[in-house]
Amino acid sequence: MQRSADMNLPVVTRRWTRHPRCVGSARAELRKALADWGLSSIEGEALLVLSELLTNAVVHARVPRGREIETCFRREGDTVRIAVDDADGRHPVPRPPQADGGRGLVLVAALADRWGVSDRDGVGKSVWAVLAAPHRTGSR
Repeated sequence: MQRSADMNLPVVTRRWTRHPRCVGSARAELRKALADWGLSSIEGEALLVLSELLTNAVVHARVPRGREIETCFRREGDTVRIAVDDADGRHPVPRPPQADGGRGLVLVAALADRWGVSDRDGVGKSVWAVLAAPHRTGSR
């Protein structure tokens, strides 16, 4: 994990074993980072987005045994960028709202200001979302 004694460091990176328990642990890391960065106003949405992205990687990524998933939380001004990287090169596609199950990316798209999928250097992909804190004079 990348973190400094100065909690204002705008990046927190961590690797996780591909297991459902990692979702709760990653949520705790993100909650702490958001508090440290003064972005607690978007905690609910950010935790839900992280849960959806990380659960997708845990459940659906086709990767060799022993491969880890990486999360990266990056403060960018009044926004946070949440990225979940795995070694599966297949890009996820949102399912139609009327489909049974599999609507996590539709939820991510609704909550995030923007989101997408990028190829990684080497093997795999990064699924990411950016959420902005509401301005004090109005809402998002």
